[in-house]
Amino acid sequence: MTRTTPHDGTEVVQLEDAADTLMADLSNHHSGRTASTVLSGTVMRSTLIALAEGAELAEHDSPAAATLQVIRGSATLRSGDREWSLVAGQMMPIPPTRHSLHAVTDTAVLLTVALH
Repeated sequence: MTRTTPHDGTEVVQLEDAADTLMADLSNHHSGRTASTVLSGTVMRSTLIALAEGAELAEHDSPAAATLQVIRGSATLRSGDREWSLVAGQMMPIPPTRHSLHAVTDTAVLLTVALH
């Protein structure tokens, strides 16, 4: 993963490079998914998740506040009877209800969650 550190101590993460690295590693994971925390602080965490085509994050509870940004590929976010088709470059808030994520193609997403 490519990171640069400006003079003020904050890190800059090259998301597309990091996504490519994770996606290239997918064949080493029988689950069809892998992840890496790219930024973590006291109030939020950003995790890059790569999913092979057809892989799914099964329905799970929602954090208090979160966003999902598609970096590569396309995915479907489902919550109850609603679903959203997302492609690279799109971002949305995750509904505050149980939800799942299905990779339509090999996909990399950035999940950012509030920790409080």
